[in-house]
Amino acid sequence: MSHLEAAMTPSDYLSRDGLAMAELMKRGEVSAAEVMEAALARAEAVNPRLNALCYLNPDLGRAKAAKAQMTGSFGALPFLLKDSGLAATDLPGAMGSRLFAGMTTAFDATLTERFVADGFLPFGRTTVPEFSMAPTTEAVQNGGPTRNPWDLTRSPGGSSGGAAVAVAAGIVPVAHGSDGGGSIRIPASCCGLYGLKPSRGLVPMGPMRGEGWGGLASDGVLSRSVRDTAAALDGIAGMELGAPYAAPPRPESYLALLDRPFGRPLRIGRWTEGFEDIPMSPDSRAAIDRAATLLQGLGHEVVDVALPPIAFSKFVRAQIEIMAANVTVLVNGKVRNATDTAWRGLLEPAILDAYEIGKTLSAETYSLAITRLHTVARQMEVHMQGFDFVLTPTLMQPPAKLRTFSTEDDFASFRTKVSRYATMLAIINASGQPAASLPLHWNAGGLPIGVQLIGHFGAESDLLRLSAQLETVAPWADRRPPALSSRKAA
Repeated sequence: MSHLEAAMTPSDYLSRDGLAMAELMKRGEVSAAEVMEAALARAEAVNPRLNALCYLNPDLGRAKAAKAQMTGSFGALPFLLKDSGLAATDLPGAMGSRLFAGMTTAFDATLTERFVADGFLPFGRTTVPEFSMAPTTEAVQNGGPTRNPWDLTRSPGGSSGGAAVAVAAGIVPVAHGSDGGGSIRIPASCCGLYGLKPSRGLVPMGPMRGEGWGGLASDGVLSRSVRDTAAALDGIAGMELGAPYAAPPRPESYLALLDRPFGRPLRIGRWTEGFEDIPMSPDSRAAIDRAATLLQGLGHEVVDVALPPIAFSKFVRAQIEIMAANVTVLVNGKVRNATDTAWRGLLEPAILDAYEIGKTLSAETYSLAITRLHTVARQMEVHMQGFDFVLTPTLMQPPAKLRTFSTEDDFASFRTKVSRYATMLAIINASGQPAASLPLHWNAGGLPIGVQLIGHFGAESDLLRLSAQLETVAPWADRRPPALSSRKAA
């Protein structure tokens, strides 16, 4: 009998969060090599049905585990990087695009270095939609859709869809994600996970860039426990030399503060309608009702409040323009000196349209779009005066069926449709505030329906503490996707 079989069965691997796994390794009860083998075995068992991984290097994982020393919060934990362009010299990527297939880098991103220093061992990359532009994960480059383990006919969300599936299906306890318009929170909601988007500037984006999508984008993780996210944030948060945004102050340890009581009831505003009459499904309303009941049971006050005066359609247009401009910069960096136009056929239609839109944008239009983001930031913080948090649905509908969002559409139509699904999310990318999706509700069909908590800028420690309180009274870690035990697939 192997050490793994004696000390940790496959069921044990699936039942432990990242910190619990690290504790076993640090005590010598199981080796890093054995934990990596458990991760690889799980990937082999479930990935063919789910398509969560676009690149997997078992030999690399084994080599890293064989020489690993216990370090950071997570010891030597198997880990996956999102295929979002985060630089790692030993993990090629494509950003979900045929145009960038096989992309390599000669350096590691600052964030990659911080993940490794915290005890994570990256051995693969997770699937994304092309250029992380969609709320689902169905890139042509990845050979088919990534499927939600709760229902194989539905999407796990996007753009960190592969990361969410990898965690929900038990390949790894924690995975890298990024969020430029809800891309951590959407898949967290769809897959029954905890997903926190940090405040702007808290997590490094260097050394080759200072911001993503005009300051909309932020990196973080998806996990099955609040404490894993807190510990990961301990390892990756903090100012980076030369960054264009100052990181908000952070405590010595987010993890150490999780159990600290607030000392007073919190006041939480709740949004019960969508901007511009965008409909909220009964499932989404039931989710925020359940969250409100749980919060009140914890002694906090929940007050229904009117939406802030955000001109939502104008904001969506600004987001479209900023994203399109970034597509143009990204693509031109690859094809500027190309002698033919065959590369155009390597982009999905909506993304090619975004490229064309970006080429036509004036400096004035782009500047006004950035100003629109700044306006939203001020409106949100003013709106939250007198409240500690705001409670919203994460999504306006349950997890979308596959092929609901088609990149055959023009880019503006595509993104406008997205805005009616993820209505409450991108405005928080514009505001730069922290926000988390919590898996507090499942609908009658057994699908997870997340709720979002929005905090004040730099208030990650409070957001994590409140999340931990909710996790204690409504634990979600033992809920497992049933789809993997069934042979039924779409």
